Amino acid sequence: MTTDSAQPANGVGQLFQLLRDGAPRTRAELAKTTGLARSTVAARVDELLRMGLVIPVADAVSTGGRPPSQFAINPAAKVVVAADIGASHATVAIADLTGNILDLTTGALDIALGPEPVLGWLVEHAGALLAASGRSAADVAAMGIGVPGPVEHSTGRPVNPPIMPGWDRFDVPGWIRQHLPVPVLVDNDVNVMALGERSVAWRGVDNFLLVKVATGIGAGLISGGELQRGAQGIAGDIGHVQVARGVDIPCQCGNRGCLEALASGPAIARALRREGIDAHTGNDVVDLVKRGNIEAIQAVRQAGRDIGDVLTTCVSLMNPSVIAIGGSMARVGEHLIAGVREVVYTRSTPLATEYLSIVQSVAAQRAGVTGAAMLAIEHVLSPESLTAGLIPA
Repeated sequence: MTTDSAQPANGVGQLFQLLRDGAPRTRAELAKTTGLARSTVAARVDELLRMGLVIPVADAVSTGGRPPSQFAINPAAKVVVAADIGASHATVAIADLTGNILDLTTGALDIALGPEPVLGWLVEHAGALLAASGRSAADVAAMGIGVPGPVEHSTGRPVNPPIMPGWDRFDVPGWIRQHLPVPVLVDNDVNVMALGERSVAWRGVDNFLLVKVATGIGAGLISGGELQRGAQGIAGDIGHVQVARGVDIPCQCGNRGCLEALASGPAIARALRREGIDAHTGNDVVDLVKRGNIEAIQAVRQAGRDIGDVLTTCVSLMNPSVIAIGGSMARVGEHLIAGVREVVYTRSTPLATEYLSIVQSVAAQRAGVTGAAMLAIEHVLSPESLTAGLIPA
């Protein structure tokens, strides 16, 4: 049993982590789980009540005498703002403290406009969503943002983003805080998609891979329950791994044979044009597949095989339990995933694939904005943040 003297100073934060699963607990149950004295638990529960982070719920069954009071997280205590920025669109939402999306809006937005116009759009629409829900800026605990490029996670600054002109090293959190004075977390869009997909469909899975197939191709890696960003924040950049079949095909990165040059939406469209089929974008490819065009279906299936080539190595390195395929090209359904499975299940070792699921993203188009919400929530509800008083009562 842990004694009070052995407890860290952030006991309130640690106690709150037990209640974040939403299951009601009594003071006695909390004391038993933590090893804290009941008087200490009572004081910390009172502090969480004062902060509004927990609320009393229906009393537990009594074993005699007065029924014991139960406590659970109060999802409505605060909200977070979440934003998913793409190359040509953006989604902004507000969510409660469990990550449940309360309201959102999506609009066409060219990221090449530069950081201030794009971030201004986010702030403006976040304010409108707050007003429509009867909330104010004072109710916002934090903001999470996903952007389509590498990010220095410690500062929230994009670093040499190839499709984000004018964004390199721009202080995104600093600019946002001038208009919304809350903690701001920024990460690569595929990383936040991985967080969102896991929170929606795979909460109990600690080794998980989200593959985004769209204009580009990338992966968000969760290993041992933690998001893996790598030394420079580019872990999961599988789009620029060479695939033998495309050794002569140039990629916009300057190399040849990159997975992205073979299997992204625009790459599939280019392959179809060479066969005389009118396709210019990933959306065109999706439409052709949904109309039953055989050439498009075959091209998508081959793209899945190419992705599977690279994922076979990822399976050996990471040993994930689940690989979810998301992004705009996942809308072609099983055709893409069938190609991935064909290669991964054939070439990976039986031990690695015995319990491996390769599935379509469940969160789909909401994966990014849900993950951005989770990014903000995980920061602001961490034991360290609660101890620092980042959520005022």
